[in-house]
Formats: sequence, structure tokens, C-alpha cells
Amino acid sequence: MASLGEPFIVGDLMVPNRIVMAPMTRTASPGGVPGPDVAEYYARRAANMVGLIITEGTYVNRAAAGAYENVPHFHGERALAGWAHVLRRVHEAGGRIIPQLWHTGVVRTATDPPAEGPSGLGLDGAPAGKAMTQQDIDETVAAFAEAAAAAERLGFDGVELHGAHGYLIDSFLWKSINRRADHYGGDPASRARFGADIVRAVRAAVSPGFPVFFRLSQWKLNAYEARIAENPDELAQMLSPLADAGVDVFHASTRRYWLPEFDGSALNLAGWVRKLSGKATVTVGSIGLDNQYGEGEFTQGFTRQAGVTGIDELVARLERDEFDLVALGRTLLANPDWAALALRGELARSVPYDPAVLTTLA
Repeated sequence: MASLGEPFIVGDLMVPNRIVMAPMTRTASPGGVPGPDVAEYYARRAANMVGLIITEGTYVNRAAAGAYENVPHFHGERALAGWAHVLRRVHEAGGRIIPQLWHTGVVRTATDPPAEGPSGLGLDGAPAGKAMTQQDIDETVAAFAEAAAAAERLGFDGVELHGAHGYLIDSFLWKSINRRADHYGGDPASRARFGADIVRAVRAAVSPGFPVFFRLSQWKLNAYEARIAENPDELAQMLSPLADAGVDVFHASTRRYWLPEFDGSALNLAGWVRKLSGKATVTVGSIGLDNQYGEGEFTQGFTRQAGVTGIDELVARLERDEFDLVALGRTLLANPDWAALALRGELARSVPYDPAVLTTLA
């Protein structure tokens, strides 16, 4: 497991190993304020040698950003004070941590204010919410930049922008629901402009060495065969403006890390993104667990038990430089000490995933 234990450097951030905690919404922050239990939940993973923690999605300061109750905010005095305590505990435990900044976009079902997206269409293509005006876009871009500046001010080690799974930034990337006729719609590079504007504003709001991660995916909530890019050329067109705007690391979300992304190559999505963008990447998707849930239902992965599997293929791909970091979700819920076990060569002691772990912040 030596390759997993190698340090990784991006900007001013030195991650002591290649193991990342993936962002997972836990809805355990009443009123949007993360409490001491949230702090200990993250600190427990940091103390067990997780190299980098990416927090659950946190809402930026935009009225339409939220879709779910008890999700933490990344704005306001009380919420930021809560995050300051989380940060302090993680750093005391020897970890590094970055918040994921989030606007849920067309997934929002509340009507006051309504959901907002590129074209007033939901993920199913039916009318939903409102199409964003230029003023809406400008204000949202500013909200992301404000949150990133707050993260650096508090002492976080970087930020991640949530540009995946059908949420706001991703909805602009997806041709199926981005029907705009202005410069935010059309070809892949134009559809990436909204995300690039956010990245550029974030980059301007933080210091040059403060790392900016960007999470992207092909699949969406309840649209698992969706694709923002049908081939490597389309993906390259989309990545270029994001990379030029200042993304340091792309976090490529897949459901199964071992599956090839395009015909004719064994590279997964993180591998293709790394090859095409020249930027470092994070891979994720059922690492360390078997995958018994069906092709059509991602949430079954969280509501059903999953057995333990080896990571030989993962390590081989890491050693071939297909990607730079590896993120785990369910595995780290079931095994807060998974990173320590992996780095000591003791993964035989890891336990299967049981959905009962979702009932507490263990």
C-alpha cells in the first residue's frame, strides 16, 4: 500500500497520503449550524489518518440554494462559528479539511423562492422552477466567491465546488436541460461558462496557493445514464474553460471506479479528466466494497449492506497515474479507521457496510 501513503501537494496544501473522505450529506446540522457531534465525526476520520476530508455539501448564501433540511450552511455567524470548531478539531487531530460549496439548483422542490436553473427545467426535462437571469447568475457567482473567502479566512485548507449530480452548476453542463440561447448554452465550452465564472470568482477571492477542487459527474440523481460528454472531445471542450479559470483538482464522481468511461480505453472518468485537462484528479466509487445494488438505483448503495472487497485494482491504477487521490464514502462510514488500516496493511480487519451507521454520526 506504499503508493496510498505518498504525500500529495497542490498549491499550499500538503496532503500526507492519497486517501480522501468523500462528501456525504448527513442532515445533522439543525438550522444549518454544524455542532460538536459533526466536529467529532470528522475529527475521528482525521485521527485515523484520512489524508483529506471533503465536507458534506454546504449551502452558499443564496435563498434558493437549499433543497434539504438540516444541511449545514457556509454563511452566517452561527454556521461559520460551527465550522470554525469543526476545523479546529480536525486540525488538532492532524487532518486537512475543505468544505464543499453547494447550490442544489433544480432539485429544490420548495416554491418560495422557486428552484433556479439554466432553463426552468427539472432533471426529468419537465418545467420546474425558473430560468436564471443574468442578475441571478451574477449574485450566485458572488455567493460562491463569498463562501470561498470565508473558508480561507477561517483557516480551511481549500474548497470544493459541487458541480455534479444534477445540482446547479452541473445543470448548466448538461445539454438535456440547458436550453439557453445566450453564452451559457450551446456547445460544451459554452455550457461550462457558468461553472468557469464561479471558479474565476472564487480564484479571485482567495490567495493563489489556496486549492480549488471541482466535483463533476456524468450521472445525475435518478438519471444514472445521463452524460454531460458523449466522447473525450466533448469532455475536453468542457474541461478547458474550467481548468483555465483556475481549477486545481477535479473530483470525478462515478458509481464504480473500475468501469471505463469511453469505448476503446480502460480509463475511468478521473483518468480521462486527468489526461485531457492536465490537472490532478480524485477518483471515487465503491472503493473497498462490493456492489450488489442494481444498475438503476444509486441510493440502494446506502440502504443495503455491502461486503468488503480488496483494493488491488485501485492501487494498480493509482500507481499507473490514472488519478492522484482516492475518495471513499460508505467505506469510511462503516470504518472510521479504514485509512489507518489500509496504510498499515491491515484491511482484513475492516468491516462491511451496514446502513445502520446512517442513524448516527459515528
